[in-house]
Amino acid sequence: MMELIKKLLGGGRPNPIAELMTQGVTIIDVRSKGEFQGGHLKKAINAPLDTLPGSLPKLDKSKPVVVCCASGMRSASAKHILESAGFANVHNGGGWTGLRKYES
Repeated sequence: MMELIKKLLGGGRPNPIAELMTQGVTIIDVRSKGEFQGGHLKKAINAPLDTLPGSLPKLDKSKPVVVCCASGMRSASAKHILESAGFANVHNGGGWTGLRKYES
């Protein structure tokens, strides 16, 4: 019961995405090029979901990765692709607009 109360009042575990965004994380935005050009996070790399496998050799597997898109659906698929390729520290950041509050 106490854990539920902590979560409701914001006293639960820290948000790992928020913490990662303040560190040296790779941010991959898997929206289309046009969507990305319409607005994106400053440090994000655009690798549309359908071309993501071809971008993997350019990415550092040793760094944590946060994937984002418009709503979290494509980034969930991207997370699976990255993990299948041997990336161990991958997080679904969901919609990119929700991550803006963590930009420095």
